[in-house]
Amino acid sequence: MSTCDLRGLLQSVFMTITSEGSALWRDRRFVLLASARTISVLGNGFARVALAFSVLALPGAGPGKLSLVLACQSLPQLVFILLGGVIADRMSRSRLMAMADGVGAFAYAGLAVMTLTRHAPLALMCALAVVAGLATALFAPAMDGVVPLVVPADRLQRANGLLRMSTNTCLFLGLALSGVVVAWVGAGWALALNAVSFVVSAVLTGRLRLPARPVEASSLWTDLRAGWREFTSRQWLWVVVAQCTAVVAVFSATLGVLGPLVAQQHLGGARSWSIIVAAQALGAIAGAGLAVRVRADRPVLVAVLATFPAALPMVFLSISAPVWLIAAATFCAGVAGDVFNVLWASTLQREIPEQVLSRVSSYDLFGSLAFAPLGLLVAGPVAQGVGSGPALAGCAAVVVVATLAALASPQVRALRRSASPIQESVAASDQAGEEVAR
Repeated sequence: MSTCDLRGLLQSVFMTITSEGSALWRDRRFVLLASARTISVLGNGFARVALAFSVLALPGAGPGKLSLVLACQSLPQLVFILLGGVIADRMSRSRLMAMADGVGAFAYAGLAVMTLTRHAPLALMCALAVVAGLATALFAPAMDGVVPLVVPADRLQRANGLLRMSTNTCLFLGLALSGVVVAWVGAGWALALNAVSFVVSAVLTGRLRLPARPVEASSLWTDLRAGWREFTSRQWLWVVVAQCTAVVAVFSATLGVLGPLVAQQHLGGARSWSIIVAAQALGAIAGAGLAVRVRADRPVLVAVLATFPAALPMVFLSISAPVWLIAAATFCAGVAGDVFNVLWASTLQREIPEQVLSRVSSYDLFGSLAFAPLGLLVAGPVAQGVGSGPALAGCAAVVVVATLAALASPQVRALRRSASPIQESVAASDQAGEEVAR
C-alpha cells in the first residue's frame, strides 16, 4: 500500500468516526462500552502473538504442543457458549461481562507468571488456557446482546462499525508492537499486559449498570430449546453459521498454528508474523469504517460474498511468498472480514427478538466455533505429515467451497434490510430508565 493510499485510508477512518458517530460518542454508556472493549482488545493483541511463541519457547515444544494449548483455549468456548447465552438472557449482561473479564484476567496473569518464571508445566498451561476460553464463552453472547440495549435500532450498524473500528485500531497497535515486546522483553510481559487490560475492562463494563432483566421461571433446557427454535426457523441464519463453521476452523488453524510455523521456518520468526497479523488488523479497521457507510439492501448476501478474500493469505502462506505480499493479502482479508462482521451483527440485532438475542448469538457462536478446536488440534500433525504448504492450500479450498455453498441458499440471497421496532423500543426504554436513575 502506498503512502497516499494509507493517508487516504486514515482520513476516511477519522471522518467516519467523527461524522457518522458523533451522536454515539456523546452517549455515556456507548463510550464506556467502547472504552472497555478497546482496552481489552489492545491487551489481546499482545497475547495473540505472545501465547504462541511462549509455548514454542518451552523445552521440547513443537507444533503438537502448540496445537494442544490453543485447542484447550478454544474448546471451552465451544462447550460453554450455549450456557453463556442462557445466563446472559437471564441476568444483567454488563455484570456478566465484568465477571468474565475478571476470569480472563486471572487466566492470563497465571500464564504470564509461568512464562516469566520459566516454570511452565504443559498441563498447567492447558488448564489456564481452558479458563481463558471459559471467560470468552461467558463474555461473547452477553456482548452481542448489550449493543441493542445501549443504542436504538436505527444506529445499530453505525454502532457496530464504530465499536469494531475502535477495537480493531487497538488490536492493530497491540499486534504491531507485540513482536517487538516479545523479542525485547519476552512473551511473559506481553501476557501480563493482557491480564491488566482485562481488569480495566471489567471496571469500565461494570459501570454500564444496565437495568435488571425480568426473567420468567424456566429450566435451562426450556431456554435452550426456545433459542434453538429461533435459530433454526431462519434458513439464512443457520446456513451462514454452517459456512462459518468451516471457514473459522481453517482460519483458526492458519492464524494459530500453520501461519506461525511458516513464519518461524521461512519468514524470520515472531517479528515477521506480527507484521502479517497487524496488516490484517489494519485491514479490519478499514473494513469496519467501510461497513459503517455501506447501505446494503441485502446485507447477508454482501456479508457472505465478503468471505472469499479470507482464502488469499492461506494461498500466499502456502507458497512462502514474501512477507509484504502475505501482509497485503491479510489486509484484504481484514477489510472483507469486518464488512462481514458488522453487517452480520447488525442483521442479527435487527431480526432477532431482544429477549432471546444472546441465546441465538450463542448458537451462532457455537456453530461458528464447532470445528475450531479440531482445526487447531490437527493443524500441527497435518503440517508434520504433509507439510505446511499443502495444509494451507487445503484451507484455502475449504473457504471457497463453503462460501459457494452458502450462496446457494435462497434466503441468503434474498433477505432484505429491515428495522426492528422491538429492539428500538427496548433501547429507548433502557435509555429512559438510565436517565431516571441518574
